[in-house]
Amino acid sequence: MLDHRLAKRRKHLLKWARRTDAPCFRLYERDIPEYPLVVDWYDGDVLVWFHPRTRDDTPEAEVVHQQSCLEQIRTALEVEPARIFVKRRQRQRGLAQYERVSEDSVTRTVAEQGLRFEVNLTDYLDTGLFLDHRTTRSMIRERAKEKRVMNLFAYTGSFTVYAAAGGASATLTVDMSNTYQEWSRRNLELNGFSVGSQHRFAQADCLKMLEAGPPRGELFDIIVLDPPTFSNSKRMVAGSFSVERDWPSLLAMTMPWLSAQGQIWFSTNSRGFTPLLELLPSGIEMREITKYTVPEDFADRTPHRAYLVAHTGAPRAVDLRIDRTG
Repeated sequence: MLDHRLAKRRKHLLKWARRTDAPCFRLYERDIPEYPLVVDWYDGDVLVWFHPRTRDDTPEAEVVHQQSCLEQIRTALEVEPARIFVKRRQRQRGLAQYERVSEDSVTRTVAEQGLRFEVNLTDYLDTGLFLDHRTTRSMIRERAKEKRVMNLFAYTGSFTVYAAAGGASATLTVDMSNTYQEWSRRNLELNGFSVGSQHRFAQADCLKMLEAGPPRGELFDIIVLDPPTFSNSKRMVAGSFSVERDWPSLLAMTMPWLSAQGQIWFSTNSRGFTPLLELLPSGIEMREITKYTVPEDFADRTPHRAYLVAHTGAPRAVDLRIDRTG
């Protein structure tokens, strides 16, 4: 069943990928209950995440099952075993998904919609390029011309690259990890941009920075806000940050950084995220745009929730209506 499903999806998505210039995409995500795995295509390389099958599965049975899956993947996708990379997905909390799990350092430079990005297929749970936000990145690029853009919890800076490519007048990339800040710099340079007065970096705890408030005149027209689902943080009353619990206070801390006509592009991968709009702090307007941001290769599921946030009563420039692009 798995090989037939993969072959069918590959045939369909390769045509779509050529048309949209998206050679990295999701092929399969636990579509068949007996095969709880995720398969991503990285322009000829294949990344496989195995999820646990059942609680009472023996280690021996799991090995046999995984070997069978890998053989079906190899056959259906017509790839050599050396181009298949395997990871095992367990329940992650907060920043654990960004921790190093290997030292193999198999990296590639891949293309996406006219831009280039470095991905790491082995060393971290994620590769450095979240495929489900491909459309969101394109939407940011189309709106970035002559705008000041801040990318919070920036990870490897893909939103920054798109904003720069869209003609942003200035960008600020904020993340607390030096490893990912350096990765973001490499991604900028891959696309012909240089770190400097126009494209700045701040290695900082985003919550602490937001709480401190913006320096005089430091306002942004577009703020990308994609926080971790959970993290330990002394900045929060509970001693931790949970996007499901703390999203109102997170938005309240971010709004002072937003220009009068600006927009916050707020998103989360939390599957349990169901915001009650009556909890919004006063002076804030929020509209869900998830149906516009989920790309074709994720169309059968909801990989994230996305929202536009603006000051209440902002002028037409921040009209929360949106047309699908990308």
